[in-house]
Amino acid sequence: MPIFEYKGKTLAGTTVSGELKAKDRNELEKLLRSNKILVSSVIKKPSSIKLSFGMKRVKKVQISRFTRQFATMIGAGLPMVQCLEILAQQSESAELRKVIGQVKESVQAGTTLAEALSKHKKIFDDLYVNMVDAGEIGGALDTILIRLAAYREKADALVRKVKGALIYPSVIFIVAIGVTAAMLTFIVPVFAKLFSGLGAELPGPTKFVLGLSHFLRSNFITGLIFLVLLAVGFRFYIRTEQGRLFLDKLLLKLPLIGELLRKSAISRFTRTLGTLISSGVSILEALDITAKTAGNKVIQNAIKKSVISIAEGETITQPLKETGVFPPMVTQMISVGEKTGGLDDMLNKIADFYEEEVDAAVSAITSIIEPVVIIFMGVIVGGILISMYLPMFDIIGKIS
Repeated sequence: MPIFEYKGKTLAGTTVSGELKAKDRNELEKLLRSNKILVSSVIKKPSSIKLSFGMKRVKKVQISRFTRQFATMIGAGLPMVQCLEILAQQSESAELRKVIGQVKESVQAGTTLAEALSKHKKIFDDLYVNMVDAGEIGGALDTILIRLAAYREKADALVRKVKGALIYPSVIFIVAIGVTAAMLTFIVPVFAKLFSGLGAELPGPTKFVLGLSHFLRSNFITGLIFLVLLAVGFRFYIRTEQGRLFLDKLLLKLPLIGELLRKSAISRFTRTLGTLISSGVSILEALDITAKTAGNKVIQNAIKKSVISIAEGETITQPLKETGVFPPMVTQMISVGEKTGGLDDMLNKIADFYEEEVDAAVSAITSIIEPVVIIFMGVIVGGILISMYLPMFDIIGKIS
């Protein structure tokens, strides 16, 4: 069926727009009228050929967009089932379209929206479901959805910034290894043949590089198998509790990158907890959900200790202090928030501050990494080339 782009207004006068599949314009207008939307314009989208190779994963940005559109429609006064029907029809993702359809059917059958969403944990996590549940109970679903959309958009932006900062040095490191391996495999052997005909004593650096080249060529297959097994073993290890904790501790101790990850983790923790508390989720339940979405085992363990502390009638501040992960400013601000009853506002202020800190850290890393990479590549490539030319310098010196 063709896809139409439409614009219109609800009975309350709110402007809405979107895309829908329909047999023709008349069917589209009939469907929109049944959803209490007065159509102002309809444009048929040009058809395109799409190749599908199985079901794709739903992207985070698609969930954020769905949440934002859902909040707008609910706020405009449209019935929930009709909102879900429209959103399912205009979704670009086949998987998300299918899930929204199933959620709509569950709601029609009498379940709450939160219960319907909870059946699809891979797309709607605990944080999402609990916030929707709090919105339904409090009668402020549109407000909660807007808050949830804003949270997801900020969280997605933060993840993109951190990934963007980590991709560049990772790619350069891989390129450096590739260039070094290529030189040792293809260029150094040419010099080795030349030196074997001279019969002279070679300098130490030259012997080392030639030995490394010979070892690499002689054990290439064995080395490759070893690296694959090492990678697979490491992958299995970090999936264990102990392995994940070890990796997260190690990452937090890395220069530059560790500080970026620390600030990102603090921002995510405070933003998530602040959003849940302000949405009406209980502190214990909010901390439990935040622990599951922390993204760092060190932070997660700290949050779990806070849960135990609060259950015993204490504050959440002390367990956070004891981890050594949270700076004094963060724990002091959380402590003030607890005492004044404005913990959610204080957490959101901390999140705003650390998002700015992440921006600054990303800028610092990108400005520092380029000269560091140039020096790193220069030392490796230059070191190999100089070690190959050292015997020639000796020969020229003897001749002169």
